[in-house]
Amino acid sequence: MKILVTGTAGFIGFHLAKKLLERGDEVIGLDNINDYYDVNLKYARLNELGIIKKEINDNSLIKSNTFEKHTFIKCNLEDTATINQLFKNETFDAVCNLAAQAGVRYSIENPHAYIQSNIVGFLNILEACRHNNVKNLCYASSSSVYGLNKEQPFKTSDHTDHPISLYAATKKSNEMMAHSYSHLYNIKTTGLRFFTVYGPWGRPDMAPMLFADAILNYRAIKVFNNGNMSRDFTYIDDIVDGIIKVIDSPLNGNTPGSKEQVGCNPGSSAEIFNPYNPNPSISTAPYKIYNIGNNAPVKLLDFISTLEDSIGIEAKKNFLPMQDGDVESTYADIKELNEDLNYKSKTHLSSGINEFVKWYKDFYYKVGITSE
Repeated sequence: MKILVTGTAGFIGFHLAKKLLERGDEVIGLDNINDYYDVNLKYARLNELGIIKKEINDNSLIKSNTFEKHTFIKCNLEDTATINQLFKNETFDAVCNLAAQAGVRYSIENPHAYIQSNIVGFLNILEACRHNNVKNLCYASSSSVYGLNKEQPFKTSDHTDHPISLYAATKKSNEMMAHSYSHLYNIKTTGLRFFTVYGPWGRPDMAPMLFADAILNYRAIKVFNNGNMSRDFTYIDDIVDGIIKVIDSPLNGNTPGSKEQVGCNPGSSAEIFNPYNPNPSISTAPYKIYNIGNNAPVKLLDFISTLEDSIGIEAKKNFLPMQDGDVESTYADIKELNEDLNYKSKTHLSSGINEFVKWYKDFYYKVGITSE
C-alpha cells in the first residue's frame, strides 16, 4: 500500500512509519517539526528513517537514504494549499493522521496552537481525502476524551461530553468531524483513543522520560496527586501493531438490518447501530472508535518502582497535588478491538521499561543529546 503517515518526526508516527517500511509499504511521511519539545530528538527519529536534517526544506518532498519506498515532507497540517497539492500529486491507499499539537497541560498555556493544528489541520486532511478519493482514514484520538467519566474501564460506548482540557476537546471534535465525513462522503474513518504510550524514542514531556532524566541525574521527580494515580501504560510496539491492523482492515458501513454488522468488520460481536439509542462509537456510516491500550492499569508508584529497578537508582520524590486538566486514572476496555481485529497488548511493563531504559541510556549518554 501507499500510505500517508502524518507526524513521522513524533513518537508514534516514527515507529509506525518504520514498521510499515520494513514490511514493504510505500510511506510518505509528514511533520512540521515544531519546537513543542526538543527538535534534536525529532531530527534523530527522522534520521533513523533515512531523512537527513540538512536535506529538509519546507513543503518539499525528499527521498530517504535508507528506505527506497520512503519520502518525507516538512509541512504544517493547517497549510491548506500544500496539503491539497500533496494529495493531488500522490495517490494514497490509506492515510494515518497522527500529527497534532500534543499535551494536556500545554493546551492550558497555548490554546490557539491546538485549534490550528488539531481542528483546522484535521479538516484539511478530511477535505483532501474527500476530494482525492481516499476512502481509508485512521486517526489519533486520545483517552483524555473521557474527561469527567469515573466508571472504569473506559468503554467507547461511554458518552464523552465532559472534557477537562482543550486538548481533549479537540480530540473529541476530531471524532465528530470524522463521523460527518464518513456519513456524507463514505470515507472509512477509524479513531484510536491511545492510552499512555511509552517506549524507546518517547516524548520528553511524558512521565517515563521526565522520570528517567531526573533519576539518572539525581534530581527529585514530581509525583502528582501525591502518587494516587494510575495509568494504562501501553508499550509502543503494541500500539503500532494495533494501528497497522486498523489500516489493513478498513471498516464497512451498513444500514440496520443488513447481513453485516454496522461499524465493525464481519464476524465481530459488536452491536448494530440503533438510532433510537445510539452507541457513540459506531454508526450506519463507515465510522468506528476504538480504545487502544493495555487493559491493565498500573499505579503510578508501582511504575516508578519498576523504573527504579531497571535503572538501578532509587528516585527522590517530590509529592505534589493534582495538576489542572489531569485525571486520576485511565483504564482501557479493548474488547472491541480484540474481537474485531484480534488486538492484544503483549508487552509486560518490566520488559517495556527495560527496553525504554536501554534506549534512553544509549541515546542520551552515548549520543550526548540533552533531554532538557
